[in-house]
Amino acid sequence: MFEHAAAITDLPAGTMRCVTIRRHEVLIANVDGEVLATDDTCTHEDASLSCGVLKGAMVRCPLHGATFDLRDGAPGDEPAEEPLRCHDVMVEDGVIFVRLRER
Repeated sequence: MFEHAAAITDLPAGTMRCVTIRRHEVLIANVDGEVLATDDTCTHEDASLSCGVLKGAMVRCPLHGATFDLRDGAPGDEPAEEPLRCHDVMVEDGVIFVRLRER
């Protein structure tokens, strides 16, 4: 089931933020007009990725510098080895909706 996450006007291109959906912290990012969603917590250690740096479709964890590709959750730089869980996104009438995927 898709759930309301944010208004598209609250997420300009090149930005990201954390939203809570059914008690889950979700990172949403606007990558050149495409909205992507993943879990907000780094898989290496308990850090909020929304406090990190977004460069294109890559996010860098603020704690130890691990990077992840938000398009598929794949880890880039160490120390992360586990991918992020990605979620489905739909944008309709200026509203971002996210459907959480199971682990």
